[in-house]
Amino acid sequence: MALAAQNFLIPNGTFFVVLIIFLIVLAVIGKFVVPPIKAVLEEREETVTQTGHDNRTATEEFENAEAEYREAMKSARGEATGIRDEARAKGRETLEQMRQRATAESDGVLAEATTQLRSEGEQAAAAAREDVGRLSSELASRVLGFEVSADDAAFDKQATTSGTVS
Repeated sequence: MALAAQNFLIPNGTFFVVLIIFLIVLAVIGKFVVPPIKAVLEEREETVTQTGHDNRTATEEFENAEAEYREAMKSARGEATGIRDEARAKGRETLEQMRQRATAESDGVLAEATTQLRSEGEQAAAAAREDVGRLSSELASRVLGFEVSADDAAFDKQATTSGTVS
């Protein structure tokens, strides 16, 4: 044993006691400390995996929703264009109807005015024809210096056939 005491490479009894205590502490740590830590690490890894899966799913859903949104906007734009074109067509149709109505009203007013003017013109011509015979005999009397009497019926007949007084 003296050899063992002098040579540090040869183990003595304390080495074996420290070795046994180390193995006991290792077993206690392996039995009571490592499993809860291992469970927490596995739970964390599972959470990370689930988060990654959720992120991929959310990204896919976002892309699908964005594609649906774009499609809906495209459809809405097309529908809005159709409604706008339809409104323009109805506006043009209404404008054309209003133009036609205004044209018809102006034609009616013009026809009425023409009829009224023609009637007034005929009345004025009839009144002038009545006065022409009398005025012409009066004028002839003044120019000639003696009373000229004209046959009104003959004069009126000549004025209506020729349209002028000679």
